[in-house]
Amino acid sequence: MRRKGLASMAAQTAVSTTNPVDLGSAAALSCRECGHRVPLGPVFACEECFGPLEIAYDFSQYETEELRKRIEAGPANIWRYAPLLPVPADVATKPNLNPGWTHLVKADNLARELGVTGGLYVKDDSGNPTHSFKDRVVAQALEAARAFGFTTLSCSSTGNLAGAVGAAAARAGLRSCVFIPHDLEQGKVVMAAVYGGELVGIEGNYDDVNRFCSELIGDPAGDGWGFVNVNLRPYYAEGSKTLAYEICEQLGWRLPDQLVVPIASGSQLTKIDKGLQELIKLGLVEDRPYKIFGAQAEGCSPVSVAYKAGHDVVRPQKPNTIAKSLAIGNPADGPYVLDIARRTGGAVEDVTDEQIVDAIKLLARTEGIFAETAGGVTVGVTRKLIENGLLDPALTTVVLNTGDGLKTLDAVAGTGLTATIRPNLDSFREAGLAS
Repeated sequence: MRRKGLASMAAQTAVSTTNPVDLGSAAALSCRECGHRVPLGPVFACEECFGPLEIAYDFSQYETEELRKRIEAGPANIWRYAPLLPVPADVATKPNLNPGWTHLVKADNLARELGVTGGLYVKDDSGNPTHSFKDRVVAQALEAARAFGFTTLSCSSTGNLAGAVGAAAARAGLRSCVFIPHDLEQGKVVMAAVYGGELVGIEGNYDDVNRFCSELIGDPAGDGWGFVNVNLRPYYAEGSKTLAYEICEQLGWRLPDQLVVPIASGSQLTKIDKGLQELIKLGLVEDRPYKIFGAQAEGCSPVSVAYKAGHDVVRPQKPNTIAKSLAIGNPADGPYVLDIARRTGGAVEDVTDEQIVDAIKLLARTEGIFAETAGGVTVGVTRKLIENGLLDPALTTVVLNTGDGLKTLDAVAGTGLTATIRPNLDSFREAGLAS
């Protein structure tokens, strides 16, 4: 019954692919569970075991030093890594938001606060076109949508993805129609709506939105629609690898010792690991141990709970946290996150909403980076991991900030004026502001 449903879904979403598509080094779709391969197309589940499909590549044509030179001579965006992504060779010439190559900030002030001596960096992805890392993954999905002939770009979103899809579709001249929980932060609603596409609120949480989108894909009403995080998910997810590529290149083609990565669906963490492994296999970085730590909000922490209990199965939760961009109660890649954390010697930890707010303010005060709530989660978890002895402060550590704090102002709404004074020196002195 389920096999028939998936086959029907694939048929509904597959715009003509009789001619081979040009997606660079991408060779096929491969099942992460059983290894079964199928041709490149807008499908996301294995027809043999229903496991998730991901991109398999042919990198055999690349020689290490020539590839390194080609990357370093490339544009200051994710397309410098085009040879390692599922995109056509001429991708940089097409209308696209060209995200990536964001700052890797050496966070010495924050390091002193946390007691880190081995070097602490913040990969600040708030500098992307719509101010979150989602521009990376959408840029990949857009190229797949073009290759497969889709005319509408869509997604289920907790906010940041909705804005990224709306902006990318506008730039590419495509229609967009995105679906979000009806109670998102107003800043994210406005940012998603301003690009002129359709923005639809669904009564329910993100998991309800995602289920609806899966139903729409299997219905004739969804013909011609490219859902970036559903039927285009194998391509979309590859955008997160570019975070790994950039971090290593910005460190001088060196692996960090430790990374702290936020968990929503878990895809970002798993693809960062995939990117690091690819760099090792290609000889672009030295093969040595690294640890990956996952970060969640306590109010939506199914992966953290499973990790601490020693379980391999992630039990869904109903989200209740200010970190709405991470509020996915049934994370698709949760089991794979557990595998990676355990394989690398990392861990998965969570923090309370109060700790998230404290961490947002700490990062802003020490490094001048205003993170959204997901960034507060990673910084807060980093501090907790150090306190618990799980993260080694003597090793090089990279913490991810995936979005701009202007999108989640409600989280720090109590922050405001230090004082209100009359426009004269006496009032200034009375307020105790003189040095």
